[in-house]
Amino acid sequence: MSAEVPTQSPAPIPGSDRDPILEVTDLVKHFPIKSGILIDREIGAVQAVDGVSFKVGAGETLGLVGESGCGKSSLASAVLRLLPTSAKVDGQVIFEDEDVLTMRWGRLRAVRWAGASIVFQGAMHSLNPVRSIGSQIAEPILLHEPGVSSATAASRVATLLEHHDLATRMGAAGRARAATHDVRAVATDLLRVLRRAAAARRRTA
Repeated sequence: MSAEVPTQSPAPIPGSDRDPILEVTDLVKHFPIKSGILIDREIGAVQAVDGVSFKVGAGETLGLVGESGCGKSSLASAVLRLLPTSAKVDGQVIFEDEDVLTMRWGRLRAVRWAGASIVFQGAMHSLNPVRSIGSQIAEPILLHEPGVSSATAASRVATLLEHHDLATRMGAAGRARAATHDVRAVATDLLRVLRRAAAARRRTA
């Protein structure tokens, strides 16, 4: 005589009931711990992210809450593969029906900024202090809009900076810490511009 053992359904993925723009499944991100001077030996791993799943629909916001060092930023960087080469990542990150973790470099570079981006909480982590603010804001415009000239990009950057009252601080003071906090607002405006451009290209494709 045998008894039928009931099967357990997998837990639903937290998030939206709408068609997801972003769906993360069983995401794992580990950093190896190495020992040795001449020859590195892997003796363990730091489990920064371990088996995280969620999905986000259009127009929705998902909040991740946790103490400092629990892996929130590591999760965000893993979604866009902003990782050191030593990091080990597994799972799936489906963004607009494509797996970010298996994208070729050229496709991944096109998706960053125009399709998805990270706005870091700490302003001093958002910009490189040894480069001018203007050149860093212009970089994604030139990268994602190949037909735009350097002069046109510079003009658009100047307009954004003037809108946020930063134009007069773009000399040596442009690298000052006070200015970098305000530039986060400029980056948000720039992100909107790039996303509108990307959406227009998809409609005409």
